[in-house]
Amino acid sequence: MSLFTLSAPVADALANGTPVVALESTIITHGMPWPQNLEMARRVEDAVRAEGAVPATIAVLDGRLCVGLDDAQLEALAQARNVAKLSRADLAVCVAEGGTGATTVAATMIAAARAGIATFATGGIGGVHRGAESNFDISADLQELAQTPVTVVCAGAKAILDLPKTLEVLETLGVPVIAYGQDQLPAFWSRDAGLRAPLRMDTPGQIARAQAMRVALELPGGQLVANPIPAEAEIPREVLAPVVARATADAESHGIRGKQLTPYLLQRIFELTEGRSLDANIALVLNNARLGARIATEMSALPGN
Repeated sequence: MSLFTLSAPVADALANGTPVVALESTIITHGMPWPQNLEMARRVEDAVRAEGAVPATIAVLDGRLCVGLDDAQLEALAQARNVAKLSRADLAVCVAEGGTGATTVAATMIAAARAGIATFATGGIGGVHRGAESNFDISADLQELAQTPVTVVCAGAKAILDLPKTLEVLETLGVPVIAYGQDQLPAFWSRDAGLRAPLRMDTPGQIARAQAMRVALELPGGQLVANPIPAEAEIPREVLAPVVARATADAESHGIRGKQLTPYLLQRIFELTEGRSLDANIALVLNNARLGARIATEMSALPGN
């Protein structure tokens, strides 16, 4: 724990058994423009608190792995430039070199698990990018879900990805993929990806008990909860598909790939939808934060916690 800096609210919550929800920071630095990113970060933390849990936004600041940020740290991060985007491969390097970086899904899961936080709410996970059969572009998030014991609440894999291949890889890795309250897998901005979810659960208590049973059975890894975006905020799949195709073609024409690909696609889709994608993104993140807090509350009430 000498490598961690726990905020006072997070430290108190962990000591007292109060539910805690981990939150990533890449969505702040790479997912939304200023000042919407700061407004969104504050609203997400408030949504967690409104459900009776404590938010723990995670980032590396000047070489310290911070679990829980105060408002001044949030604002500074939201305005920072040239912030590293950290996953499993480069998290340790950033800490060792005293750098500043925002945590992706994979890095946030690592930090949350080390700090004793079992629930994490985010927007969407990474996955298998289109054309992966030739470029091998597959997010480290999928491997992390297979090995790190954290329940990740999202709105599904990002719609810019190859969703059938992402689902296949998750199945191969043994990751439970749970659609919340519906049979169809959601796809980030859309409630229906056109794919049937492997599992369905309808209550936070079911999800909490499933994660506890994984621990009891000594199964490695966590579980993925796909929480559909609220109906009033979604962009239907048939509307979004040509937009994603256009953004993907633009990225290919400019030679954009690797860690720069997702931020570019999100920005291009924002432009092509005239801001509608950003409104949907904020709505789904808030929705996931609320569900994550409810799951964390149910987990904290289980025997032994």
